[in-house]
Amino acid sequence: MLHEKLTAHLLEVQKPARYTGGEIGQVVKNPEKVDVRFAFCFPDIYDIGMSHLGMKILYSLINERENYWCERVFAPWTDMEEIMRKEGILLYALESGDEIRNFDFVGFTLQYEMSYTNILNMLDLAGIPIWQKERGERIFPLVVAGGPCACNPEPLAEFFDLFILGEGEEVNLELMDLYHRMRENGATRSEFLKKAAGIEGIYVPSLYEVTYHEDGTIENIMPHDGAPEKIRKRVIPEMNQAYYPEKVVIPFIEPVHDRISVEVLRGCIRGCRFCQAGFLYRPFREKSTETICKQGIRLCENSGYDELSLSSLSTSDHSQIETILDQLLNYTEKEHIHLSLPSLRIDNFSQSVLEKITTIRKSGLTFAPEAGTQRLRDVINKNITEEEVLRTCKIAFEGGYTMVKLYFMMGLPTETDEDIIGIAELAQKIVDLFYSMPGRAKGKLQISISTATFVPKPFTPFEFEPQAEKAEILRKQQLLKNAIQSKKIKTSMHISDVSQMEAVLARGDRRLCAVLAEAWKNGCRLDSWEECFQAEKWYDAFKTCHLDPAFYANRKRSYDEIMPWQHIDYLISKSFFIRENQKAHAGQVTPSCRQKCSGCGANQCLGRACF
Repeated sequence: MLHEKLTAHLLEVQKPARYTGGEIGQVVKNPEKVDVRFAFCFPDIYDIGMSHLGMKILYSLINERENYWCERVFAPWTDMEEIMRKEGILLYALESGDEIRNFDFVGFTLQYEMSYTNILNMLDLAGIPIWQKERGERIFPLVVAGGPCACNPEPLAEFFDLFILGEGEEVNLELMDLYHRMRENGATRSEFLKKAAGIEGIYVPSLYEVTYHEDGTIENIMPHDGAPEKIRKRVIPEMNQAYYPEKVVIPFIEPVHDRISVEVLRGCIRGCRFCQAGFLYRPFREKSTETICKQGIRLCENSGYDELSLSSLSTSDHSQIETILDQLLNYTEKEHIHLSLPSLRIDNFSQSVLEKITTIRKSGLTFAPEAGTQRLRDVINKNITEEEVLRTCKIAFEGGYTMVKLYFMMGLPTETDEDIIGIAELAQKIVDLFYSMPGRAKGKLQISISTATFVPKPFTPFEFEPQAEKAEILRKQQLLKNAIQSKKIKTSMHISDVSQMEAVLARGDRRLCAVLAEAWKNGCRLDSWEECFQAEKWYDAFKTCHLDPAFYANRKRSYDEIMPWQHIDYLISKSFFIRENQKAHAGQVTPSCRQKCSGCGANQCLGRACF
């Protein structure tokens, strides 16, 4: 039930339905009959979090256990936060309206680095001390986290009791079961954490001591109290047997992605050297056509949505994609449901796939060449050619498409001005192609170029590389603008200060906990929102803590440097990343996993080859 003080102020905030709960599909239980309560916290606003597939999976999974209850919590927008602080309203869960400080677990998903100050803000709004060491043995809930950014948890290490590494369908329930048993026996927080560290995929940062050299690099990461030297991520080996929900919560307001999704595969065969997700989610595992169609149809029938998305890092890489489309179209066309494929690859975008998706909805197509020249595409191992880009656009234009969005990065390793100018030249070739086609002399065309600053990430071959400095990125952005001649080409470019902070947090160590706390204390929150990001407050926090952001963002690492995540095992060997980095600087490509195994090591958890 909503707090009375909150109800009185709901009409004073934007989109009050963000804060009410009560949606169709939410799970409400009797608290007196529940043994373990879990607050699933998404550290951004409702509109973003309600699109998150991981929350939907774990929410339903936990709630299928009769004696466990998972509820949803989102970050309030600035107007609601102001009211909550003024009226003394503590952060609560949507299903029950209960304050989350009274739950057993407060769990955050770490989807992007610029949400980190939101985590501190949500803990403070909940009345929970932000520092792990200040929470005592019994008083406060266990604060835990998982998600892709947990691959380097060190910048958050002093705020969390533990991190869940890898895929959560099994390990979350194992953790809750252990907690339930130990709580019944009167165990303390410290006793539980030492025991939890023995579960594969659980990292307890307080059980590790980090020492540093005089130059600021890490000297050693030492476990104690029986904690393992390496913490290995969890993997679901067989996707057809992985849990998947049959129902979802239907939001009252439109989220960013207002549709239902069926996950078709995990992992990626491509090996793009900049792409963290492509390595974190290895090994590559597909669901069967039968499983995908069964799950997709069931979700459609139980939700009433009119759009079904086939979700993965690269949906068109599924070996049976055309069979899947054929079978789903038999259902979706009859039911007037749109079928979307948000992750299409340029090099396997076929005429037949286009025809299938065109029968559903004709809108803009999005592709990611990432670099403007073939030389640089080889460096990053994108494994697509200019001819494939133009061939794909030709197929799209012949199918009636007149809007194409192209994603690129700036500041990639070995990048030159010729590579930047190549972005404009490639876009111009697409414009020329369109107007060279019969009947298109006066046709309407829009080519959108989106450029982001390259951010080196852990567990990629580019984890050793420096990020380009702000002045250099601004110069390259202007160079690209000057190189574009056609009014048919529009550009959007990412704010470079945000990218630098993202690079700092992505590869940072636990000394950054002090910086995060200082930035949050000075008012930083909702940093992924352009209107909220305050660069100067971030830089002031670094000065106060006597740390230099350039040390983390703009410094090249040697191959033998101890990384902050050195004790975390995501199954891919450091020697593989070193080989790939060397190949990048030599301009050599690596074939896809389906063509030839590159020996990354990810298949060790399967006990077999990936293919």
